[in-house]
Amino acid sequence: MDEFLSFYIDGEWVRPVGRPTLDVINPADGETFARIALGTAEDVDQAVDAARRAFASYSRTSRQERLDLLESILAVYLRRADEMADAISREMGAPLGFARQAQVGAGHGHIAQGIAVLKTMEFEEVINNTLVVREPIGVVGLITPWNWPMNQVTCKVVPALATGCTMVLKPSEIAPVSSLLFAEIMHEAGVPAGVFNLVNGDGPTVGAAISSHPSIDMVSFTGSTRAGILVAKAAADTVKRVHQELGGKSPNIILDDADFEKAITHGARACFGNSGQSCNAPTRLLVPRSRQAEAASIAKRIADATVAGDPRAPGTNIGPVVSQVQFDKIQALLEAGIKEGATLVAGGPGRPAGLSKGYYIRPTVFADVTNDMMIAREEIFGPVLSIMPYDSEEEAISIANDTIYGLSSYVTSADPERARRIARRIRAGMVHINGAGGDVAAPFGGYKQSGNGREWGRYGFEDFLEVKSMFGYAQ
Repeated sequence: MDEFLSFYIDGEWVRPVGRPTLDVINPADGETFARIALGTAEDVDQAVDAARRAFASYSRTSRQERLDLLESILAVYLRRADEMADAISREMGAPLGFARQAQVGAGHGHIAQGIAVLKTMEFEEVINNTLVVREPIGVVGLITPWNWPMNQVTCKVVPALATGCTMVLKPSEIAPVSSLLFAEIMHEAGVPAGVFNLVNGDGPTVGAAISSHPSIDMVSFTGSTRAGILVAKAAADTVKRVHQELGGKSPNIILDDADFEKAITHGARACFGNSGQSCNAPTRLLVPRSRQAEAASIAKRIADATVAGDPRAPGTNIGPVVSQVQFDKIQALLEAGIKEGATLVAGGPGRPAGLSKGYYIRPTVFADVTNDMMIAREEIFGPVLSIMPYDSEEEAISIANDTIYGLSSYVTSADPERARRIARRIRAGMVHINGAGGDVAAPFGGYKQSGNGREWGRYGFEDFLEVKSMFGYAQ
């Protein structure tokens, strides 16, 4: 068993103030494979002090110096990509190939995109005789989740570095090993002491200490809406900026003129991918009522063909969900869906056949789902697809928008203009039209209780910058 009992603070691996530890569980078998130290508020104080000292010099580095640093990080990250994939697979259950291509690949994409943005971004402009400058906000606290570890770490760390901020990272204590490896990458790449600091710990202790710390100028949090509310409340007393990327319950509207075989196959696979553990997954499939049986038949075929199993085994499509807590929550929601009257088309409660241990969920499809059901309203975070029939375009839009969330959405039509028209009416931060994928150069984020602020690309830099007006500068 690997032990990670130090934190990365001020350019060194240091022992924590206290001695509490936490076992890290491999969700594929439920066994402990690593142990980490859990931090305290005192550990956060040490990390913040280091970041505050480093800010004085790092905030004044040139664009070229920061570009050189990001290029160095990218080179080391790519060289250690296989190690990173292995860590992610073990800690959160992603199939090894998916971990290498998608999970590690997401980090690669954000580092490369951050470099591209920094090369051309304008940090100054003249308005009349006023010089308006964008400056680094200061010391930032970064709190990241377990479902896409390197995606979320890099899309926060990279813009922080690029804009001249210093930082304290608290990765998820459930899947911390990849972030510890990332700290090694930062050290090897030559990140100056104190610029990047890592403290492991849980939300009520380390997360709360970061959120409320008077010397942290901004907090960027990704996680559940419930936890995001707690972060915002903890941050309120110090009036710091809070960026949140929270939950989702994304609608996927399939219009009557769409290619159902193609659209529903794509939608079901996107829902089941990463074991359903994606905040932007298309979990609510909206179809014309007259074609619900056809849609259910296609979705069932995809669910039945999706192999849930050992992340290390060839042919595995999805691994387990991340923890016993998640497994139990999903099982309860599957039971609730049946109790509330949804039609179980595929999957359902229990583990997939042949799996007696590990946190595996059967890829599941429900039909006849209405928006008052728990499975339609709660973010399940598992491979569970809810098919919801509609009788008109207007009703489809109404169902799609009838949610506390507004992160992502999907619409498919043979008529691109029709799809575009509906996309404009969906109250969400993102819309995928006719199966289009995401774009790391475009903003990622949501409306309503899915959060505030944006990540990715140029928009991802904005929350890490303050705006200063210098009147009379240009006289």
